[in-house]
Parts: sequence; structure tokens; C-alpha cells
Amino acid sequence: MNKARRDSIRHLASQLEALRSELEDIQNEEEEYRDNIPENLQGSERYEKADEACDTLSEAVEGLEDIITSLSELAEG
Repeated sequence: MNKARRDSIRHLASQLEALRSELEDIQNEEEEYRDNIPENLQGSERYEKADEACDTLSEAVEGLEDIITSLSELAEG
């Protein structure tokens, strides 16, 4: 791979890292919201939706981390 394509991949990885950080902030806010739901509502639909959102956001963050790692390794190779 030539230098220009490696540089482009590094740039994309950097942009994805910024997006991952923003998504992680949203995940943390949703986890805080879920964790502050009163104990008597922790079996409610509201709690379940928040918990599901936390799980989905966590999976999305992990997926972006995997992509960023792959792109970084490719750019270094």
C-alpha cells in the first residue's frame, strides 16, 4: 500500500476515533440515566429499554474499536 492510501486510512481511523468517543459519551449518559432509575421501577419497561440501549451502545462502541484497530494495523503494515 502506498503512503497516500496509508495516510487516508490513518485519517479515517482518527475520524472514527472521534465518533467512538462521542458515542461512548452517549453510552455513559444512558448508563447514568438507567442507574438512576428508582429501584421500584427497575423491572419496568422504561428500565428495560434503557438497559437495552446501554447494551446496544456498548456493542457499537466495541465494533468501532475493532474497526479502528484493524485500520490502524493496516496503515502500519
